[in-house]
Amino acid sequence: MTSTPHHPDLRSQLETLATEAFRPELAEIDRLPTLDITRLMNGEDAAVAAAVAERLPEIAAAIDAVAVRMARGGRLVYAGAGTAGRLGVLDASECPPTFNTAPGQVVGLIAGGPDAMVTSIEGAEDSPELARADLDALALTADDTVVGVSASGRTPYAVGAVEYARSLGALTVGLACNRGSALAAAAEHGIEVVTGPELLTGSTRLKAGTAQKLVLNMLSTITMIRLGKTYGNLMVDVRASNEKLRARSRRIVALATGAADDEIERALTATDGEVKHAILVLLADVDGPTAARLLTESGGHLRAALTGAHG
Repeated sequence: MTSTPHHPDLRSQLETLATEAFRPELAEIDRLPTLDITRLMNGEDAAVAAAVAERLPEIAAAIDAVAVRMARGGRLVYAGAGTAGRLGVLDASECPPTFNTAPGQVVGLIAGGPDAMVTSIEGAEDSPELARADLDALALTADDTVVGVSASGRTPYAVGAVEYARSLGALTVGLACNRGSALAAAAEHGIEVVTGPELLTGSTRLKAGTAQKLVLNMLSTITMIRLGKTYGNLMVDVRASNEKLRARSRRIVALATGAADDEIERALTATDGEVKHAILVLLADVDGPTAARLLTESGGHLRAALTGAHG
């Protein structure tokens, strides 16, 4: 295999990555008592939050940029391969029940498609063309955001997704776990959370995966806070799709309003179970249709709707 300065062979490329580094001091970890290994692993994990903390300004800047576009109707799209792709799909799939986002508002793309969630699709991560095809299927616009996720920061699928999205005018974020990554360089917002060598050499589902999960939690959660999907620290846009969530809906209305149970039931009935509307009915003393109108006028922001009702 020939190599060029721009495309060195993969083995020498991997050897330069902190996430792939070998740790001689752990070479006999398999001979340790189980409790000692758990202590080692727990100590490793404890360092992840500190690595994320170093990148908070970049994360916050990315969130503010995402929120501006989503407020205009844009989508949040994660793109990655393997563990990184699965974490994106996980985060996207949890947005509808948590924040009542519309289907397709937050999307997780994984190299190789849905089958890759549970099985390894050979070669899919090596294809920037596959990333372009997956994004074309979404008919990407300039209001959308594509977040490429890759521990190494060199995965062709993630880098290709970001490069293509940027060429279409979309906002781009590159989340990697190595310094000087091609992914962060390709994106408008580069976020490099440097988690260092793994307990098992190159097993980036460990610290790197944990770091990615923490950052994706921030991206989606804080963007939704900015979009008015919460009231204080309450999930007022929760979708009551099962008994647990119906009970949680009543509890959220109670925490937000302090109203008695019978009042809460009346308000939820009057608003067809919509938590945010029910809170407005109780706090602003308005009927269901008025609550709906005030929330529409405020772009779904409950605090602004309350101000409008009292204004």
